[in-house]
Amino acid sequence: MKKVDMLTPIGILIGISMVVFGVISSGGMSGFLAFIDVPSILIVLGGVFGTLCVSFPLKQLKNMGKVGKQAFQSKEINVEEIVGTFVHLSEKARREGLLSLEAELEQIDDSFVKKGILLAIDGVEPEMIRELLEAEIAAVEERHARGRSMFEKAGDYAPAWGMIGTLVGLVLMLKSLNTPSSLGPNMAIALLTTFYGALLSNLFFQPIAAKLAGKTEHELFVKEVIIEGVIGLQAGQNSRFVQAKLKVFAPVEKRKLEEKREHVREA
Repeated sequence: MKKVDMLTPIGILIGISMVVFGVISSGGMSGFLAFIDVPSILIVLGGVFGTLCVSFPLKQLKNMGKVGKQAFQSKEINVEEIVGTFVHLSEKARREGLLSLEAELEQIDDSFVKKGILLAIDGVEPEMIRELLEAEIAAVEERHARGRSMFEKAGDYAPAWGMIGTLVGLVLMLKSLNTPSSLGPNMAIALLTTFYGALLSNLFFQPIAAKLAGKTEHELFVKEVIIEGVIGLQAGQNSRFVQAKLKVFAPVEKRKLEEKREHVREA
């Protein structure tokens, strides 16, 4: 189930709020309005979009919004629940055989888990199961890396286009030294494009790329846990052994808490 990852919008709002607060507290509302310059915004956004069009195929660019949306969503993947699922399945498989697990598939939502269990039921060798599932993991990692690279590149391009805008503004300013009325607008373009480029890169593009990388890392970690669970099922391992093996992947704090609970039960 996907929920809104509130930290992403909150972090962006905090960053923007701090900039706005700093500007208004130093220069008042007039100072804040001085930071709004449409030509500067167009130079940075238009330049970034243009370079992305050069860097990536249209099919990939169409998915940029969909990829970015993942940074604002939180998909709940509970390692402890996965461990519990495989402990239950291993107990049933040892009592009734692997074929009995077909009845459990309808209650499992994760397609990766289903695929692994079906391979185990079909009698595929453990080495082959691992190879097939790890190939799927590699494909997922590659797909996520392609999507994330658009934000990484945008984060690289934005400051560069800010500098290009600065050069444009400086050239215009130097050409209009004899016209004092145009010095202000040209100076604004010269400085604000650098500001917009740095802000977009460090508050939007790069942080979103980092958030996507973290989500991918966690998803791949969970899939590795699933592979170990499937291999345990295929090998007919004892449920306690499966539980002990998969618990290694749980966070240290939760493992310690579970160990304390077990000691309390034994006492």
